[in-house]
Order: sequence, then structure tokens, then C-alpha cells
Amino acid sequence: MRAKQALISQKIKLAAAIRYALSHWQGLTRFIEDGRIELDNNTVERSIRGIKLSRKNALFAGSDDGAEPWAVLASLVESCKLNDIDPLAYLTDVLTRIVNGHPNRDIDQLLPWAYRAQDLKAVA
Repeated sequence: MRAKQALISQKIKLAAAIRYALSHWQGLTRFIEDGRIELDNNTVERSIRGIKLSRKNALFAGSDDGAEPWAVLASLVESCKLNDIDPLAYLTDVLTRIVNGHPNRDIDQLLPWAYRAQDLKAVA
């Protein structure tokens, strides 16, 4: 790249791109040294697509008062997905437990990362 850079005018965009690549060379070639690092970020992009879509949909919440519950619900749904829990089954069970008098002091038991898959199977 340095040889090609010497052959072209430094005022064109290609020269700027080469300078950028050379200044970030260590990061650009890191995946060669560590096989755990992905060549691209497609996996991450796919995993956050739902979050980005939810954020875009939240623009239609109507007001700040409507956006806050939307954000809480979106966070719960995404947390369920991260913990391999079916969001619909989770929300159905948690709301049923709250209506049936689940104690406020034990509310942490109802968070997705503390929830057990067998609790959901008992509901289904």
C-alpha cells in the first residue's frame, strides 16, 4: 500500500483512504492474529437489528410519557431473547404472577436473567 501511495497524487480520495488504512493497520489485521475475532461485524449487526427497529418504532410513542413504558417493554423483550426465554411466555407468566399477588420484595425473581426455563414450561 505504501508503494501504491507513492505513485498517486496525495490530494485524491484514494490517497486519503490508503492513509487511513495504514494508520489503522494494527486494528485492520487483528483478526489474522486472533482467530476469535470476526472479519466483519455482520453478527453484531444482525443481533442489534431488533433493537434498532424498536428504537425507530418508539419515535411513534406519542410523548415522553408513552416512550418510557415502550423502552421498558423493549428492554424486557430483548433481555428475554438474550437469556433464551420466549418473550411472550415470559410476559404472560410474569403478568399473571403480579396479578396473583407476587410480593414486591421478590420482584428481582421476575427479571429475565433470574428467570428459569422450567418456570415457563410449567405455565405452558
